[in-house]
Amino acid sequence: MNKLITFFIRTSALLAVAVSGSVSYGADGSSLKPPPGARVAIVVFEDLECPDCARAYPQVWEAAKKYGIPVVLHDFPLNQHPWSFDAAVFARYFDTKSQKLGDDFRGYIFQNQVQINKQNLRQYVDKFAGDNKAPIPFVLDPDGKLKGKVVADRDMGTQIGLAHTPTIFVVGNGGAATPAVEVEDRAKLNEIIEAMLQKAAPPAKNAVPKKGTAKKAAKK
Repeated sequence: MNKLITFFIRTSALLAVAVSGSVSYGADGSSLKPPPGARVAIVVFEDLECPDCARAYPQVWEAAKKYGIPVVLHDFPLNQHPWSFDAAVFARYFDTKSQKLGDDFRGYIFQNQVQINKQNLRQYVDKFAGDNKAPIPFVLDPDGKLKGKVVADRDMGTQIGLAHTPTIFVVGNGGAATPAVEVEDRAKLNEIIEAMLQKAAPPAKNAVPKKGTAKKAAKK
């Protein structure tokens, strides 16, 4: 009987693949948390060469500003994008100058994404660096720490089952009462944030509110 049940389960799975072409599951964001002191946060896994990431970027920041919540950015450069990994490393360099400069660089890359390719990426980087008085050193990442942070983020995304970029979560601080919600329809982003804020635990008395500030979790 057990063999028959096992056969039936395997056969059903194969039929599902044959019909749909694949079996997909949503990413598991249960391990994601807001930064300390924040009740709710938006967590984004992005690829700087991804066109839909470019469209999502201003939407995410507009929502974060509206509700006064932080954005936690994670790099997830896709293998099929030839310059996205390099761009993420440059973004990490600008993060070392200031969080705002790193986020401004990401917005700048998204704005110019259509014109950028593997060969001219450095020209765009140098222009941004010059305009912001943050010159790129001759050896950008001598100890490999910046690259290591990008790889760590990508590994995290792989571990939780990311299948695409951008993958956006709204996360709360209330444990099981406020699980991470993946935003599959960005038109509902505000609605999801409001629902999470209603369920999230109230801020601690001594907590400093976070007003839409970008955070790079697990990137120290």
